[in-house]
Amino acid sequence: MIILPITDPSHFSFAECLLFLNRSDRECLHAVRNSAVYKLFAPEGSPVLVRIREEAGKPFLVADILHGRLSAEGEKNIRNFITRWLHLDGDMGPFYDFSAKDALLGPLVRDYNGLRLIGIPDLFEAVTWTITGQQINLGFAYTLKQRLIQAFGYVLEEGGHTYHLYPHPAVIAVLQPEALTVMQFSRSKAEALIRVAKLMAAGELNEEKIAAQSFEEAKNTLTAIKGIGPWSANYVLMKFAQHPQALPLEDAGLHNALKARLNMPAKPTLAEVKQITRHWQQHAAYATFYCWRALSNG
Repeated sequence: MIILPITDPSHFSFAECLLFLNRSDRECLHAVRNSAVYKLFAPEGSPVLVRIREEAGKPFLVADILHGRLSAEGEKNIRNFITRWLHLDGDMGPFYDFSAKDALLGPLVRDYNGLRLIGIPDLFEAVTWTITGQQINLGFAYTLKQRLIQAFGYVLEEGGHTYHLYPHPAVIAVLQPEALTVMQFSRSKAEALIRVAKLMAAGELNEEKIAAQSFEEAKNTLTAIKGIGPWSANYVLMKFAQHPQALPLEDAGLHNALKARLNMPAKPTLAEVKQITRHWQQHAAYATFYCWRALSNG
């Protein structure tokens, strides 16, 4: 059993986090059942299945090991991953104070109190998921992601359920684009996924480098890679690196959410989005995430 402390528990809702994690029936990297989330890890090369749950009134979550064994280092890796995944160490006070005075964000933090910015702590997954989702709807993006994982990721059958690990960069790096285009990836996306996989397999792009860079440095590193534009870079820096100022201005979901929440007659232009979000600054990532949550609620 791994204890996962929660910073600022008064602004944490496991139920809200589970709603986000359970938003697609095509998600295969985790499963939400019985008020818990199940996820497969391989911190030391062997599969470890974990169930993450809460204990009512406690300022922590609990991760139960259902399959596999862990060393102290492996346990530390899983604790760090889950903490980043659910942003358990986030101090929500500044964002909630800022939002309380904002006409757009105030109702959102009241309606979705305790929602944390669900991250993607694996850089390869974060970058390739972003590429996968470019210029298509979320449902089809999940379909492509599912096909990629089921074809090239590790699978574990346990207790009548199937669990998957995301493919390792070295696995994707040796593919030809046709191995992905047959799954309905566009050729440009297939080439971009393989390009990123090769960079990561060679160590030219790695988590330590991105994590150590400033926001602007990391954005420049990512956008220097063919197939990654400003939207993709901001999304990765929001979900992987947890940069609070990351703002995917071009995001269609954000545009739709602003239109709905502000009762606009049409989707805002990019110039209008910049004007509306200009004051978000260090709260931009969370403000965007809460707008997405409102959009999913119709």
